[in-house]
Amino acid sequence: MKTYVLKAIFVFAFFCVTHFINGQSKETAVREAAGTAPVKPFKVLTNGKQVTVQSKQNLKSLIVWTASGHRIVEEKDLRTTSYSFTVPSKEKVFYLRVETAEGKKFIEKMGVK
Repeated sequence: MKTYVLKAIFVFAFFCVTHFINGQSKETAVREAAGTAPVKPFKVLTNGKQVTVQSKQNLKSLIVWTASGHRIVEEKDLRTTSYSFTVPSKEKVFYLRVETAEGKKFIEKMGVK
């Protein structure tokens, strides 16, 4: 009888821990309830394999990796509002991680021709 109680306590504790670890921040929950997504302070322009990131704020860092996980661009301490690079791979889907000077991070999926 005691083992069932211990198992039940363990399952309950495990559920509570996983629920609180994966919980959303209050800001994210409010944004989702209102139906608004965070506004990106940048835009990505592509022209063939040439990619340009233009921002309203200074960029702190920029990382680009392929869908297969290979990192192709990693720039830190940019301190600029625009950054251009050429995609050296034949892959067509990439992920872009931008960090602004304010410390906000954004990840965007993009495709090139």
